[in-house]
Amino acid sequence: MNTYIEKLTNLLLEKNEMLSYIQAKTWVELLWGDFEATYAKAGHTYKGEEMTERIVKEWIDHYGSQLHMFQSAREDVNDYLNQSRGLLH
Repeated sequence: MNTYIEKLTNLLLEKNEMLSYIQAKTWVELLWGDFEATYAKAGHTYKGEEMTERIVKEWIDHYGSQLHMFQSAREDVNDYLNQSRGLLH
């Protein structure tokens, strides 16, 4: 899985120059986990990391350039993702 995470992190960094490496990696890990959890809750059989990679890649392609603007309902997530030392602008 680490290979997938690294590849997707680099893709996100290409799409969004406002994120630091650690923020991009965190986003990829959050998106990865969210997809797997949602897929399982829906009662689907897990089809492997390749499918999860494809879905997360699609999300990055569509929304990656805007992820730095995301505001979570969870303050701890906001604090972590929006640390001023991590922003590149």
